Amino acid sequence: MDDGHQDAIGQAWEGVVATARRTAAEGLVVGTSGNVSARVGDIVLVTPSGVPYDRLGPGDAVGVDLDGRQVLGELVPTSELPLHLAVYRDSSAGAVVHTHAVHATAVSTLVNEVPLVHYAAAMLGGPVRTAPYARYGTRELADNMLDALRDRTGCLLRNHGTVTYGDTLDQAYDRTAQLEWMCRLWLTASSVPGHRPSLLSPAQLQDVQTALEGYGQPG
Repeated sequence: MDDGHQDAIGQAWEGVVATARRTAAEGLVVGTSGNVSARVGDIVLVTPSGVPYDRLGPGDAVGVDLDGRQVLGELVPTSELPLHLAVYRDSSAGAVVHTHAVHATAVSTLVNEVPLVHYAAAMLGGPVRTAPYARYGTRELADNMLDALRDRTGCLLRNHGTVTYGDTLDQAYDRTAQLEWMCRLWLTASSVPGHRPSLLSPAQLQDVQTALEGYGQPG
């Protein structure tokens, strides 16, 4: 491994740890639940199983190849490794964030698709689906997730949590935060007795998706 590749892996691992700590600090996970990964070439850097994020340092990097063989580190990878690898094999993702965000997890027990209560759904590719329940760490869960992620960059896992991905860790995390916020919004609006939230139409959502193509700074 040349110095440039080593540097890239080191920087990516720092980002994985920082993002994992952020999920805990912002209440999207409790304890060592949830997991984060980033891809550098053919290596996927992923948080280890059962280790508090504040204890992870530069020498604790955990890396696997796309077949799941460990190629870096001594710590055991997260039990949700099949979920992360499924996303990388099926997309051009550069990073994946999985959380147990409370509002999104609550919504996962109620609906097959998050109601279009806000145009933030456009940031995830459209209406966010709920993947059927399967035990954590299983191929069945990974397959269910891939079906729910079809043409999307995020989904709910029934009675479990959220999965989002992006080109970067920041983008994947932002999509997680948007999804949790949107679920919280729907739960809040739905809780008012005698009222039902107004929802966007598919045409209105498509209008937002078109507008988002020019969002942000040039270049």
